Amino acid sequence: MPSVLITGARFASVPELAPIGATVISADEIRRAGVSDVNQAIRKIGGVYGRQSDNVSPDFALDLRGFGSTGSQNMVVVLDGVRMSENELTGPVLSTIPIETVERIEIIRGASSVLYGEGATGGVIRIVTRRPGKRVRHGSVFAEAGQFGQHDVRASVAQSWDAVSLDAAIDDQASDNYRANNRFRQRSFSGGAQWAVGAGRIGVRIDSARQDARLPGSLSLAQFQANPRTSQTPNDFGALDSQRISAFVEQRVGNIDLAAELSHREKTVKAHYESSYGITDVAYDSEQTQFSPRLRHLSQFGATVNELVAGIDLMRWNRVTKADFSTADASQDSKAIYVRNEFRWDPAHNGRFALGVRRELFDKAYTDPLGYPPVAETSVQAQNAWEAQLSYSVLAQVNLHAKAGQSYRMANADENGFRSSTTVLKAQTSHDMELGVTIGAPGQQISARVFRHRLVNEIFYDPTLGYGANTNLDPTRRQGVEIDAEARLAPNWRLNGHLQHVQARFTAGTNAGREMVLVPKNVVSARLSWAPANGHSVDIGAQWVDSQRYGSDFANDCAARIPSHTTVDARYARTIGRWELAVSGLNLADKQYYSNAYGCQGGIYPSDGRQLKLSARHDF
Repeated sequence: MPSVLITGARFASVPELAPIGATVISADEIRRAGVSDVNQAIRKIGGVYGRQSDNVSPDFALDLRGFGSTGSQNMVVVLDGVRMSENELTGPVLSTIPIETVERIEIIRGASSVLYGEGATGGVIRIVTRRPGKRVRHGSVFAEAGQFGQHDVRASVAQSWDAVSLDAAIDDQASDNYRANNRFRQRSFSGGAQWAVGAGRIGVRIDSARQDARLPGSLSLAQFQANPRTSQTPNDFGALDSQRISAFVEQRVGNIDLAAELSHREKTVKAHYESSYGITDVAYDSEQTQFSPRLRHLSQFGATVNELVAGIDLMRWNRVTKADFSTADASQDSKAIYVRNEFRWDPAHNGRFALGVRRELFDKAYTDPLGYPPVAETSVQAQNAWEAQLSYSVLAQVNLHAKAGQSYRMANADENGFRSSTTVLKAQTSHDMELGVTIGAPGQQISARVFRHRLVNEIFYDPTLGYGANTNLDPTRRQGVEIDAEARLAPNWRLNGHLQHVQARFTAGTNAGREMVLVPKNVVSARLSWAPANGHSVDIGAQWVDSQRYGSDFANDCAARIPSHTTVDARYARTIGRWELAVSGLNLADKQYYSNAYGCQGGIYPSDGRQLKLSARHDF
């Protein structure tokens, strides 16, 4: 079957209409860096800042453009057209996506609400899986072991015939991790089938995952300094079960492309907490169904290429809570329609201009008989988004681009369930601008972007409201500079670098001029790889993260900041025939640091110390 990439305006990419200003991580880069999951690839290769999760899973909380603890809610993650971001205060689980099946990862920084809806102010991360060609069979077996009782065993296989292809992947990983009461185990399965039908194709995929985690809890600064590996919650634990089935269809009729995805996900989350106040057991059962039909008309008039895309996104989400303190039921239905047109003129200078609009309607319901007071409410909210993009190559290897638009985010069920107001939280809106320049050709290239997001009614947890509550903040702003660079220093040497400088501040109200919390002003990442043709390869990466405000420091009066830190990782691999043997290390300097801290010099979740690993991989 032909290789098809779900990119561009949510359709198979036309090279001259590739996403403007996107960062692309290829399968070769993923393999060379030896990353073990998608979340790690986004952070280490794509230069996206990630904050280690407090439940010790491999899924770090990703943050595009400095949104702090709501970074996951201000970006959208899409896997082959299916939205993985949800209506909860949790990030998408990316570590269960088989890394061997990933063809590429596209990181589009900046507002993208026209195509992807609410929560896309910071940007979009699109994960595209590999499509096998005709009459091809390939697979791999991977095993890894490391410090802290860590192991990871993965296997994948794909087989295709003339019109049918099948694939499957399994993974079993576990680790005692760095801290006490910190063990984590994850098992996952992914399998799919595709059929070529005339000028199109159809397919179905099943994904299943199970996570079990011990929860080590937070520390005070004194406890962290005395022993960052200790736990104050030795009896806390949690579990997650998730199953997703999705189907897609693509068909070309004349000069119109038709496509649709239908996806249904069921998830159960359980947690057990013990404290001086007693024992708390919590369970959540949630479901999410998505249906996204769309069409594209691609035409050419002389040197002009025009792409018109229109579609509908329908989403239904509901959750049932089972706990001593709550029996909350929450649901949300969203209906959206969007249209976007882009045309390319003057091929010599790759001139491009795009306009798009979106209208989305949200129906929310929430009931909790055990609430104080009991709650039973419904609401209807509607939002609009628009965007305009322009790109033009003023010289042979100098491209300029500009973007402007409006994006939005809705309060999720967790935020509305614990809020400061008597009515549901208002929609967060952002007016967005970006100017960028790209100099050079792939392999020897530098890109720089200047951006600004002016937000009204930003949805955020404010610890200064009583005992703390989610609220709509006074106006805020994110502005800064991003730089991506790549260089081939020699035939076998390659250097990549990413820099993000962001100012996140209140622009009005009682906190006007003060910095937002949990946002490092600067993040710098660099990777150096050496891959000669003799089977040896070396990959070294480093990241420096600037200091940042503690999570409760809205008034900016805490006597300290979360310290800056630098981490280094490296991997050496030797390929012998179909075998690859590797040794790798994370946080090689054994830096004791933290990026999650929700109180002033307290509420600290330590990050991992040094870890060395050995691995073997066999391809067939």
